[in-house]
Amino acid sequence: MSEAKFNEAVKIVQGLPKEGPVKPSQEDQLYFYSHYKQATIGDVNTPRPGMLDFVGKAKWDAWKGVEGTSKEEAMKNYVARLLEILKKAETEEYKTLVEQLEAA
Repeated sequence: MSEAKFNEAVKIVQGLPKEGPVKPSQEDQLYFYSHYKQATIGDVNTPRPGMLDFVGKAKWDAWKGVEGTSKEEAMKNYVARLLEILKKAETEEYKTLVEQLEAA
């Protein structure tokens, strides 16, 4: 897994329109978040957010759940999940993104 492919995948995820044909579920969003953090930072290095920060806790828990995963494996999993989601969309735009990502 090249870092260029991972960076391309991150760019695609960040550019997905909120109301487009591909709308990652909350579970997918947490998956991308946790694997991005694991690939770029490593294991969790902050305390768990307070009990009223529900979003922060969900993100922290997701990241904690992939603790011990190598940077390479986290990048590979991130790209694989994005490809899986993009391939479900039957539009030319997303087929082009799949080709672009696979070529990176």
